[in-house]
Amino acid sequence: MIDPSFEGRRAFILENTRLQTPPHTPELQLHLADEITPIWKMTEEALAEIGLPPPFWAFAWAGGQALARYILDNPKLVAGKRVIDFASGSGIVGIAAMQAGATHVLAADIDGFCGAALALNAKANGVAVDFTDANLLDTPAPAADVILAGDICYEKPMADAVMAWLAQARARGTAVLIGDPGRSYFPRSGLTKLAEYQVATTRELEDQEVKKTSVWTLAA
Repeated sequence: MIDPSFEGRRAFILENTRLQTPPHTPELQLHLADEITPIWKMTEEALAEIGLPPPFWAFAWAGGQALARYILDNPKLVAGKRVIDFASGSGIVGIAAMQAGATHVLAADIDGFCGAALALNAKANGVAVDFTDANLLDTPAPAADVILAGDICYEKPMADAVMAWLAQARARGTAVLIGDPGRSYFPRSGLTKLAEYQVATTRELEDQEVKKTSVWTLAA
């Protein structure tokens, strides 16, 4: 079994990933795995738990890559602002926001590995990003100027809950940007498309080697 401490998870990540450059964000380096099945199985074995969700922290998913690209290309959206990277995974979006000039980024993900992955990835890119593993959906969104959310619509109940939470934040004046490659449960109304990209990925993760992926903003 893996040492459940932060350092134990950090060591597990270092042993089972390698520093790579995501295809759509060559400015960034992340500790990523090459194949999903082996590291997924190793995570379950290490924690002695079966049926864990995929190790989202170990890959640069299409929605996150597109959202990070958009932020890097449009830094004024986050420069000088407080940002939340919701469902942060590897931290690619939050790291991009810090590189684009955000004053503070809080990355949030309920997967305990994400904190260790974020720490490694933030260090590799020379930025500092705070992390919480609290489920932010249980409370109103923390004070922030911008919420960034990539790849949040894999399952309908979660997609519905996240979109309702984001709508509440938007109603209070927080800007909301979402990156999504057209997943089944992504909503088709109340959003404005800001950009569209062809994001190189892998059949390890997606049904195509290049995914048409868009960045959206939640309407006021």
